[in-house]
Amino acid sequence: MPLDDLAPALARKVAGLNARYRHHSATAVLEHALKDPEVGALALVSSFGAESVVLLHLVSVIAPGTPVLFIDTRMLFAETLAYQQELAAALNLTDIRTVRADRTLLNRDDPDGTLHQFSTDACCAIRKVAPLDQALRGFDGWITGRKRFQNTDRAAIDFFEVEDARRIKVNPLAHWDRADLEDYMVNNRLPRHPLVAKGYPSIGCAPCTTPVKPGEDPRAGRWRGTAKQECGIHFINGRAVRGPLPAEEALAASKNKENAA
Repeated sequence: MPLDDLAPALARKVAGLNARYRHHSATAVLEHALKDPEVGALALVSSFGAESVVLLHLVSVIAPGTPVLFIDTRMLFAETLAYQQELAAALNLTDIRTVRADRTLLNRDDPDGTLHQFSTDACCAIRKVAPLDQALRGFDGWITGRKRFQNTDRAAIDFFEVEDARRIKVNPLAHWDRADLEDYMVNNRLPRHPLVAKGYPSIGCAPCTTPVKPGEDPRAGRWRGTAKQECGIHFINGRAVRGPLPAEEALAASKNKENAA
């Protein structure tokens, strides 16, 4: 079925899911999403960053066999790679799939590994966006750790979203704040990313992440000195976006497109 035909049905489905689970907890949303046939087959996409352990632990308790897609850009901190191995063992996650860019494409588009110095968007596109898009084929949706408090562009995130008329995006922690995350990690005695103690509250690729000073926004160290706030893996209506598109807006956009046809 063409994507244009799928868009209205998917938007209606997401609107229905948000209505059904609007007052549920993060745990309940995640548990239902993994079992609800309306949602379909899901994978968890994790950076194994500063806050990733919360969602990884929730998944390990509810359904440890859930596929976990780990995007290795080949520019990650050594500490992140070690942390990924530590959590995989500690949480008994049984289906972690490491996602990497095709070597041929990297040799062609970023042979000396300096593309990030000239275009962070282009670097993210070949090292994160394209490999993830390939890895998500065959899944009906994916689980993210995005939260409303992280920046103003994420302030309206719902539990369920439409992604590019192809997939559903599930955000179980959408309504959690920093205190919720901290309490969960403390209460469950979860291991922390080693860079957090060194002033990295938000962790991406090594060349594009710097420590954060006291009083700064926790994401100030990501692509410091630029307007960039997101890596671009969130797609809506065929383009990378920095903010969410609620199901109602997606449905309206689909109807407008139908009327214009």
